[in-house]
Amino acid sequence: MRLQGWHIIFIVLVVLVIWGAPKLPGFAKSLGESMRIFRKEMKQLGDERAEDKKPSSEKAEPKDD
Repeated sequence: MRLQGWHIIFIVLVVLVIWGAPKLPGFAKSLGESMRIFRKEMKQLGDERAEDKKPSSEKAEPKDD
């Protein structure tokens, strides 16, 4: 199911009715911060997976002191 133009307009109108215009900037800021955190966590997860897939000879050996 793809969203068409009128779907988006309807969703925006419902959001405006439910939360009102004054609260929307705070909601958008909160949503943006959440997306930023989500992307950061996904990148870290991808980096960890890539590190796990390296052959053992490429991994750094822990030093015993």
